[in-house]
Amino acid sequence: MNTKETLLDLFLDTRKHSEAICKPLQKEDYVVQPIVDVSPPKWHLGHTTWFFEEFLLDSYLPGYKRFHDQYAYVFNSYYESIGARVVRTDRGNLSRPSVDEIYEYRAYVTQHMAQLIENHWKAELTPILEIGIHHEKQHQELLLTDIKFILGNNPLLPVYNQINDEVFVSKNTSKWIKMPAQIYEVGHKGEGFSYDNEQPRHRVFLEAYEISSELVTCGEWIDFINDGGYTNVMLWHTEGWDWVQKNNICAPMYWFEENNQWNQYTLNGVTGINKSSAITHVSYYEAFAFAQWKGLRLPTEFEWEAAQESFNWGKRWEWTESAYLPYPNYQKPDGALGEYNGKFMVNQKVLRGSSIATPTQHARTTYRNFFHPYLRWQFTSLRLAQSI
Repeated sequence: MNTKETLLDLFLDTRKHSEAICKPLQKEDYVVQPIVDVSPPKWHLGHTTWFFEEFLLDSYLPGYKRFHDQYAYVFNSYYESIGARVVRTDRGNLSRPSVDEIYEYRAYVTQHMAQLIENHWKAELTPILEIGIHHEKQHQELLLTDIKFILGNNPLLPVYNQINDEVFVSKNTSKWIKMPAQIYEVGHKGEGFSYDNEQPRHRVFLEAYEISSELVTCGEWIDFINDGGYTNVMLWHTEGWDWVQKNNICAPMYWFEENNQWNQYTLNGVTGINKSSAITHVSYYEAFAFAQWKGLRLPTEFEWEAAQESFNWGKRWEWTESAYLPYPNYQKPDGALGEYNGKFMVNQKVLRGSSIATPTQHARTTYRNFFHPYLRWQFTSLRLAQSI
């Protein structure tokens, strides 16, 4: 059970970690928005701060005065019921507030949140605070991957910092894990934190299947490329093929060929491809096509969850064959926080696991990440499955 003290410690540690992620940046890096899916780092810092101000401080801290009347407009993301906001594509057009002002905003809100927790806390506020903390943890992952996109699309290809396991090589030999046909229970259980989309826990029947103990490697992906994987229309969904053609896709994101050698940009700098490392930064479209090429398939999210105790996971988000849909008897929360997950349950695919960018205390076996099938700027990968 979370006490007031443990909540305060978790809150303060989370706030510090966001700023630690940004420490290697130059000020100019904070403002860039190369594509719609990548937000400027300074926007992430402001948005996660606004969340606490909007959902906790403004209503529950006596005498609280907002840091700036217009920040709710600047830093609201998609909460239609809260009010108007800057259009997502325009986040990179805002030179103000400045980076320094946003750090002042963060310090102001953090200080007042500490006052709220220490002096005016009510048990019914705990679920809102937990969502706020894990919301910031989500943005920490987005922040790091957005930084990688910003720097990785700069012609200077600057080094960000040393990131462990960005080139991840498993020490284990790949094998098939057999799972019998039976009824399995899936979904969150227990008292720990979870998002509403992980509930309620329910039963699913799965036919017998096998799932790989290891992620697909870069060496296997190079074989896929060399065998014409990106030019064989028969391997692709129609939407995936259109995406490949329109965007001239011929390799995973951040890969480039030079002197007949595949290289990649990483946050540690440019490096040659280690064929034994896990493939990273591929879309669902690519993952599906690769599985087709192998004569196999992606696991469903329920197959992944049922088998996850039998393999190591956590270094990469893993595409599944499952559409992002509500669980049976799912209940969307009341109020603005009901916009957090439920309204996105269409036209997206579920990813399971976590990645090297996932903050501590944020990964769970039941976590349902979700993205549109063309996106690949996150640390995405795949493992294969087959029916038996």
